[in-house]
Amino acid sequence: MDLEKELYRWFGYSTFRSGQKEIVAALMENEDVLAVLPTGMGKSICYQLPALLKEGVTIIVSPLLSLMEDQVQQLRSIGIKQVVAINSFMNHLEREEVFRSLSTYKLIYTSPEMLQSDYVLHKLRKLQISLFIVDEAHCISQWGHEFRSDYLRLAQVREKLSNPPCLAITATATPYVQKDICSYLQMSQPKSFIHSVNRPNIAVQVEQYLSTEEKMERLLELTSKLKGPGMVYFSSRLWSEAAARKLQERGIQGVNFYHGGMTNDDRLLIQQQFMQGELSIICCTSAFGMGINKDNIRYVIHFHYPTQMESYVQEIGRAGRDGEKSIAITLFSEEDRGLARLLSKREQLDNEQIVQLLLALSQMEVMDEKAETELCAKLGCSETAWKNVKVSLEEMNVLKGTMVQRFSIDAVSTMLADSFLKYQINKQKHLSQFETWMHSKTCRRNGVLDYFEEEEKQIQTENCCDICGLTLETYYLKEQLHHYNQHDAKNWQEELSIRLFGKTGELYE
Repeated sequence: MDLEKELYRWFGYSTFRSGQKEIVAALMENEDVLAVLPTGMGKSICYQLPALLKEGVTIIVSPLLSLMEDQVQQLRSIGIKQVVAINSFMNHLEREEVFRSLSTYKLIYTSPEMLQSDYVLHKLRKLQISLFIVDEAHCISQWGHEFRSDYLRLAQVREKLSNPPCLAITATATPYVQKDICSYLQMSQPKSFIHSVNRPNIAVQVEQYLSTEEKMERLLELTSKLKGPGMVYFSSRLWSEAAARKLQERGIQGVNFYHGGMTNDDRLLIQQQFMQGELSIICCTSAFGMGINKDNIRYVIHFHYPTQMESYVQEIGRAGRDGEKSIAITLFSEEDRGLARLLSKREQLDNEQIVQLLLALSQMEVMDEKAETELCAKLGCSETAWKNVKVSLEEMNVLKGTMVQRFSIDAVSTMLADSFLKYQINKQKHLSQFETWMHSKTCRRNGVLDYFEEEEKQIQTENCCDICGLTLETYYLKEQLHHYNQHDAKNWQEELSIRLFGKTGELYE
């Protein structure tokens, strides 16, 4: 089969990008494949093309509703109509219609949570499944225990679908995470295609400040001068909203915020406005980015730094997908250290909470969704902490589905405490590694490549990083399009707290 000819027939491209053809060819030969391709190298083509060429249906597991909806619309816009997303956006009538005509589709996008539904699996098992695709596969290792526990159950799902060939694809994965992915998905002697995480067109800058107020003034300056569009990452929903309003008050146009606490409709609206150029700056949490296929983002700023290198590389990879020069800027102060550690601790239960949990659980026979909600409220634990402990309880056979098994409180308590301790040590290790990188006086780019254990290092270029002599003005607008007023803002944090709460308050909540 002439793959270039098929690529042109379906997508209008005359040649493959680096790394794409080898992955497509392996999937056409029914091989299991692990692929690590940097953001912007066209990962979706790697599974969309073989899905269209092979007999049967391809299942694509995607972590975000916005990501799957975006890909479905893109395929439909170029005339590929045999594609659907099964998710919570569908109403009852739409879902019924889709399941009645399920065999007519070539590509079915869905979430790991949806694949835990017996009804959905029953319908899918009636189909000839040609490929099983796990997009953003780093979620299995990086987020599986703390964010999306159903990613850890995908091997069982794949087995129930008669073990079709599997592609696990992501933009970032250390050798350790690569092994984790293959293990959790029970991939059989997978072919690996691992490409460098280096994005030569993205310059890297790290700036340190004494206080949050100084960082905010610098953010106001940068967003008024840098050529956009741009994204600014914050650690919390409140920060993203407050900063967006502050930028608007300073006369910077085309600004809005985005976070996971917004309604689906509001999030889709903001995303579409950004995609279509109606917004030029998004103040967001980590909830924004994975579903964004916008090729001309010129800068990514971290107002709060991420807690691990993998997240950083994923997030700055939103910039410069068109290959044009772009920049990633991290602003930090020593005040941020406490915030990073506070956020990390919220992801686990303390010993007293563990004992309370197990005492309550020992009196139950069934742990359904309502019981989970009530127990979380009683314990005062976060959703992330609960998902973390739930996976551990399932691994210990305390929970089997919704059924609670008999167990020893002392024994399980000891195992949970040990599990949380190891988890916390691992989190702190990743956080410390990233903080060390920020304070490093050697090439930033080579520091990233060292983290991912890449042997080939970046040859120093004019626009490498701040350590190597980056000229920031290269990324400024030729003419300043936004008005920036460097007036005395007094205490920025106090000013915003008064507006939000009527008194001085803490913006980290």
